[in-house]
Amino acid sequence: MSTQDSAKNKATSIDIAYRAGVSQSTVSRALRNSELVNLETRNKIKAIAKELNYKVDKNASNLRTKQSTTLALLLFEDPTTDDSQINPFFLSMLGSITRACASEGYDLLVSFQQLSNDWQADFEDCHKADGIILLGYGDFEAYQDKLVQLEQQGTHFVLWGAGESKSHGIVIGCDNFRGGADLTEHLITLGRKNIAFLGGVTTGSPEFLDRYNGCRSAIETSRLLYNPKLQFEAISTELSGYDAAIQLIASGEKFDAVFCASDLIAVGAIKALREKDYNVPDDIAVVGYDDIPLAEYVRPSLTTAHQDTKTAGEVLVKNLIRLINNEPAQGEVLQAKVIIRESCGSQL
Repeated sequence: MSTQDSAKNKATSIDIAYRAGVSQSTVSRALRNSELVNLETRNKIKAIAKELNYKVDKNASNLRTKQSTTLALLLFEDPTTDDSQINPFFLSMLGSITRACASEGYDLLVSFQQLSNDWQADFEDCHKADGIILLGYGDFEAYQDKLVQLEQQGTHFVLWGAGESKSHGIVIGCDNFRGGADLTEHLITLGRKNIAFLGGVTTGSPEFLDRYNGCRSAIETSRLLYNPKLQFEAISTELSGYDAAIQLIASGEKFDAVFCASDLIAVGAIKALREKDYNVPDDIAVVGYDDIPLAEYVRPSLTTAHQDTKTAGEVLVKNLIRLINNEPAQGEVLQAKVIIRESCGSQL
């Protein structure tokens, strides 16, 4: 068969629509895995497409829709002990987002956030990407102006962060309040009564603030005495955790447990406690938050709150594609799970 004959006999979306008894637009939506088409019809259309050996012509599709079938993942540059400048929590989410994009037929463009005056011109307007996933934001309050700008420009974007009621755009995040309460309740069941908190508690750090409020709520619910002098500011780095723990020790306040707002803070805090001859966990129990890979291998291994980065990546991608396709999208709050390891010890 000649190339011309092969092209002439190539299956089209019209052929699939005829076989399935649906419209061509329904075929298009089903092959994009749109939830506007029910699952049974989607599966039927995909089966027919497979039988006819139908392949989507991405170039032709892109010309019609003026889409690049590429998503942009923009990471905020964080202070780190290595040269990556990427919070290790987001590295695991990066893998999940990459796989989710591949399964949806999208390429992924990864870059650092450039806080310029016109993000849209950098991505959607020049067709580099059809939408943006934002990870990390530094000061939350200052960041909101950039999100307002994206909304005004009509940019399709989703972000990982604090609950949707606190931010602009479609937000996927963790129930940090419940996670903070669960970790604190675990410490209390072990007999710990004087629990310090290391992490920022301002509106500029809403995720840390929610973890702090969850911790404080659990202390007060258990009828233990909450001591505000046991809270010390820290950003999510080992050095900041170390410095905050040194301040805690120097304060002279009585404490038998330390709730760290992130695993990186906890790693630094454990180092400081050891240097000051405290045994972890016999003298002081320590918990973190995030469950980064290091948490399992630091000694003692770290009790922490696990955030489901696999599900988070999938939900971020699915919601962004819904926005691009003008379909309903909404924020979602995922639950954290307490992972019990060595840094809390056994019951006192």
